[in-house]
Amino acid sequence: MGKNYKLKTLLFLVITLLSLPFISSADSIGQQADFFVAQEYDAMNRDEVTANLRIMSEKLYFYIDNNWWDALSIIRQNEYKTSLNQLSQEFETTIYPILTSLFGFEWKPGIDMDERITVLIHPMTNNAAGYVRTNDEYPTIQAPSSNEREMIYLNAHHIDSPLFKSYLAHEFQHLITFNQKERKYGLNEDIWFHEALSEYAPTAVGYDDVYKGSNLEHRVNDFLKQPSDSITEWKGSVYDYGALNLFIQYLVDHYGTEILVDALHSSEIGIASINSALQKNGFTVDFYQIFIDWTIAVLSNDCSSGGKYCYLNEHLADLHISPSLNFLPFADRTTLTIQDSVKDWSGNWYKLMGGSGTLELQFDGVDEKDFKIPYFLCDLSNTCSLNFLSLDSSQQGTIKVVDFGNNYSSLVLIPSVNGELNDFGDSEPDHPFILEAVTFKVSDNEEQEEQEEEEEEEENPVNEMTIEEMEAKIVDLLAQIVILKSELAKIIGEPVYEGIPSDFTFGTNFKTNAYLKDVVYLKAILDVEVPDHQSWSGTEYYGFKTQAAVKTFQEKYADEILDPWGLTEGTGYVGITTRAKMNELLGK
Repeated sequence: MGKNYKLKTLLFLVITLLSLPFISSADSIGQQADFFVAQEYDAMNRDEVTANLRIMSEKLYFYIDNNWWDALSIIRQNEYKTSLNQLSQEFETTIYPILTSLFGFEWKPGIDMDERITVLIHPMTNNAAGYVRTNDEYPTIQAPSSNEREMIYLNAHHIDSPLFKSYLAHEFQHLITFNQKERKYGLNEDIWFHEALSEYAPTAVGYDDVYKGSNLEHRVNDFLKQPSDSITEWKGSVYDYGALNLFIQYLVDHYGTEILVDALHSSEIGIASINSALQKNGFTVDFYQIFIDWTIAVLSNDCSSGGKYCYLNEHLADLHISPSLNFLPFADRTTLTIQDSVKDWSGNWYKLMGGSGTLELQFDGVDEKDFKIPYFLCDLSNTCSLNFLSLDSSQQGTIKVVDFGNNYSSLVLIPSVNGELNDFGDSEPDHPFILEAVTFKVSDNEEQEEQEEEEEEEENPVNEMTIEEMEAKIVDLLAQIVILKSELAKIIGEPVYEGIPSDFTFGTNFKTNAYLKDVVYLKAILDVEVPDHQSWSGTEYYGFKTQAAVKTFQEKYADEILDPWGLTEGTGYVGITTRAKMNELLGK
């Protein structure tokens, strides 16, 4: 019996010793530890701080940077301890139960085998509220700078702010998202969707129910300053958070929190996970359609115009963005050209006012993207009707409004593109487009002349040809001559470049964004030499589509245009050899 007892005791001790690395004891008040921190956020640009455990609750450890804490007065230290005790109670009674019941749990007991979450408070740059580091969830053998804890970092400068609890809710949601998506499925979730869930967390908890001073109010103010910020291109600016928050508020308003919950628990990421969640919940729309609806809603925010073009949240009922204003001078004929670009998943609003007469607006977007152009046409009483511009396969379309400036006061266009679905970074490409607006009207003299001509025509006998008819006949004959000359040229194999004067030669170098009469004649040549190119013939603007056609033209005559410069691909720059070839084609 004695030997067996000793053997059992020894076996128990061995098992206990082998288990020690996997057993973690709780931290204790006053305990000091060194932590890695995000250097880009730390106010002193440190990558490591030393902190003591100052407050401890059932679910949280509050470690505070020693350098910052020791510089405080005893009175201030006691005030902050009181605030942190209240915050820990708020976390355990409100934040934790609501967010975990909605989205699921963080990893627990986690990498440190401790169910408490470590909150490190240290001074950060002023615009930072807090952050998490996912490398803390991995052992140091995989991530050398890991603190090997479930950790949240909060800015010490905001410790007495009413928003501190919203910041804690935001960062805690990141821990939930990591566990429910990245750890569960082994996926790297898009940053914007990670932030989208965390941006909604304070609203879900109820901290935005009182709008004044809330996180939501701050996000609205940020959004209104820069509403065209892409919701997926993530630079970490306040404008990123503003636009994303307002989009997520709209999404949940109309499709429910379940969309976010099901997207989080999907084996897909980002936009694809939202589309999957929409389908799961019986909706026939996709992310792109919702995004388009949102760009309309933040402009009109009017539920009477179709339910989906407004916010249902009462705090956002008066939200309206201010579109970019473009004024057309009051003249017999005016032209306004807007050259701009859009990013994936960014809203853009352009308002046209002024001018008088007929408005013709042409849109031309880059061929590789799928543009959608909702627009509002508003009358003098500011009653607006929603329409959608029809675009062809070359992303071109035209809007014509009769009596603009008299019956109609403004036109607002909202161009956006059907963007990529994943792999977003902090610098996404721009997709260019051109808007060309022309207004024109018939002058009083011209109206009087037309009336006199009509009266004169009524006085002439039926069998006599009027001057107007003679002029029309001449125009018809000239048109027939042009057709015959063109047909003759085709028979003998000579190219025909319509509309180029016989004495014209290309004498000026030019490239993209040029406005020259030469561009009109260049396009006349391209219409013949590169017949498949897409361009607005007759316009003086040298845009990106004309540039593509010039590159093809240069490569067609590479031996004469490119070879002298040692080039193998067209450049789109109309220089010496390109001009020489075009002048040769004109017989110069």
